[in-house]
Amino acid sequence: MAFVTNSSQQMSLTDSTFNLTERERRFLEKSWAKTFADRIFPAIDEDIFSVLYSNKASRPNTPVNVIVGALILKEALGDSDDEIVQALMFDIRYQYALHTTSFEEQPLSDRTLSRFRARCLAYETETGIDLIHICVTSLAKEIAEFMRLTPAMQRMDSLMVAANIRNLSLLELFYTCVANLAKVMVARGIDLPTEQKHYAEKDDYNAFIYHQRKLDANERTIVVMHDAEKLLDICEGGFDDTSEYQLLIRLLKEQTITDDDGTRRLRDKKEKEDPSKVLLNPSDPEATFRKKAGGKHLGYVANLTETVGENKSLVTDYAYEQNIYSDSQFMKDHLDQEPVYDQEVLMVADGAYGGEGNVAKAAEHGIRLITTNFTGRKPADIFAEFIFSEDGHELIECINHKKPFYTHYDEHNDRCNAHFKKCDCASCPYLQECKPSFKVGYSLKELSWKAVNRAKQLRFMKTEEFTKYAHFRNGVEALPSLLRRKYHVDKIPAHGKKQTRLHFGFKIAALNFHKLLDYENSLICCACENNLA
Repeated sequence: MAFVTNSSQQMSLTDSTFNLTERERRFLEKSWAKTFADRIFPAIDEDIFSVLYSNKASRPNTPVNVIVGALILKEALGDSDDEIVQALMFDIRYQYALHTTSFEEQPLSDRTLSRFRARCLAYETETGIDLIHICVTSLAKEIAEFMRLTPAMQRMDSLMVAANIRNLSLLELFYTCVANLAKVMVARGIDLPTEQKHYAEKDDYNAFIYHQRKLDANERTIVVMHDAEKLLDICEGGFDDTSEYQLLIRLLKEQTITDDDGTRRLRDKKEKEDPSKVLLNPSDPEATFRKKAGGKHLGYVANLTETVGENKSLVTDYAYEQNIYSDSQFMKDHLDQEPVYDQEVLMVADGAYGGEGNVAKAAEHGIRLITTNFTGRKPADIFAEFIFSEDGHELIECINHKKPFYTHYDEHNDRCNAHFKKCDCASCPYLQECKPSFKVGYSLKELSWKAVNRAKQLRFMKTEEFTKYAHFRNGVEALPSLLRRKYHVDKIPAHGKKQTRLHFGFKIAALNFHKLLDYENSLICCACENNLA
């Protein structure tokens, strides 16, 4: 299939909008379709998707901007794939939004959207390039320019995204993996031993999990574990190419251990290497487990960067990873992609995004990073008055304006060992808070530049300026709630990090479309008020 751009959408004599009455046309131009047709559709960059298609002369592709626009509308209006295809056939608002009112036949079929997603995922698997992320963020830049949003004020937050899987017990997990492999083996003509044949039967799951009373759950798990060993012996490497075989191998490695005498047993809780990364459900092998804010989460985590102006905002960047990914690492990744700004940019986030490294790295890009809560040990307030060298290796002066006569930088602990005159520390009014160590002939204060900066941060958190920034950051917390309630991010109909991230990207584009709608409606209201005045 050859790639052809859809740069020209000329109106034909049979254009469906010609059949509208004046009243119908007026309502059409007041609907969401007008904003989408004028602002979103023209801003979709088709060229970045050219790599998905052949450069040879062949049948042209379905217009990419129509496909991408339809996927955005699908999330914005809560449609399914079938519903968006049917709506494009019969609803002139969809046709108007996607510039297809002059088409003799609407270009989307029942498989167009799924095939396009598959092409994007295959390309990302091959190259590591997420085309949907590039498209959505470039679209956000176009919208931000129209809304006259500058990057001067930004805020960041993350949200847990639940994987669309069930939390299986250990027995259910073992049984499912063994049954999946047994069914593949039967499909390939393998005659299973009599004791393991039941795994391939249709109703065996309920009978084995819920209706067997002879053995308790732990004893049945051990039985399934030994059955798994027998099936693997039968496979003899002939099923290495199947995901079912690989997942069963992974499960045995994570949940069992072989003793010195060669017998396999279930691991104790203390023997598990990394419980957060173990297989939770074979339907989604990439989903991970995390405890946060008193809750247990299975799945992924998304990070949102929101650019804010006066009475308007837009999600200008997002990231999506397994839920064991830290907020601090999200900040590092974001800064790696940021340019060096000519004018200072304010980035406000919660304490998990902070750290001296992130603050320093942000400053290199012209970004002032402010975190609105404090994590870790709190140093004494007096350390905010201590003066360090620019590289953070040497303590120059303490709060009492005393200079050490000798300093040594401890690279292993990342702190400075400063030697003061014993009499200076003994008579210091801050002795009880500073707590130096008195040695023979001198006093020793061990202090890091990180502790000094943390003390300055704590002092800054008591100011009115900080209170203003904290209130500003609170606004970003509306996004996770909105994405859950309106865009159903916890019910994405796909499994796997790449697959769910693709759907999440279109949900962000849909969210930005609604923000654009709100902005245009506010302009209309202002214009009406001015006319009335």
